Amino acid sequence: MGDITPDLRQNIIVTIYLLFSHNYIAIAYFTGLVISIILAIYRPSRFTTFCFLGFAILLFSYEYDKHIIVGLREQTIKSLITVTPHFKLQRMLDLVISDLFPVLFYVAGWAFLFLAIVYAAGRMHKGNK
Repeated sequence: MGDITPDLRQNIIVTIYLLFSHNYIAIAYFTGLVISIILAIYRPSRFTTFCFLGFAILLFSYEYDKHIIVGLREQTIKSLITVTPHFKLQRMLDLVISDLFPVLFYVAGWAFLFLAIVYAAGRMHKGNK
């Protein structure tokens, strides 16, 4: 590492910082997903399954919002509307793909995590009686 010039070292640090600041939510969801997988392997339960599903859906939701929406919307519109314009269908596709799906994925992911917490609390409450 002694051969790296100061400007290159600074550029590497800035790149790592920008990479993290741009993807910190995905990194957090991925970390939760990995921890859930490890827990599911060592101590399989409904709690770990709900956590796994929650973090997997949240990670997919994040990537869907960032990268998938535009391509999926364009591909779907091009394959369904070929010659004659169908503005009502196009608006409905935009609404479902761009507005409805992101909210559903986000809510479903957090719902699974909420279910995991409620399930774990219920098990703890039964164990204390």
